[in-house]
Amino acid sequence: MGAIWVFVKVGIAAGVITFSSWLAGKKPELAGFIIALPIASLIALVFSYMEHKDGGASITFAKSILIGVPASWLFFVPFFFADKYSLSFPICYVVGLGLLIIGYFIHQFVMKFV
Repeated sequence: MGAIWVFVKVGIAAGVITFSSWLAGKKPELAGFIIALPIASLIALVFSYMEHKDGGASITFAKSILIGVPASWLFFVPFFFADKYSLSFPICYVVGLGLLIIGYFIHQFVMKFV
């Protein structure tokens, strides 16, 4: 798979992200639902398998995604409490990134047992 395949993958991923960000201005609830779908995971799993032809690695990749998704939810916790505690967007974002780092270490720990 050559350079053209790289551009195809980038184009597809960029298209999904661009469409979702555009849709967020028109129908933010629908855009949020679309982004919450495992679209990126579906695309990445197929691309990875097509590129490497390694079913075992693709299965491990899928398991890692399954563990990583709930861990990544930690990023959104400050946004959930923003109104209650009068948190600004930048504060929510920075605290969310900090929680995401914690989520990464949780993910790495759990993956040792999967």
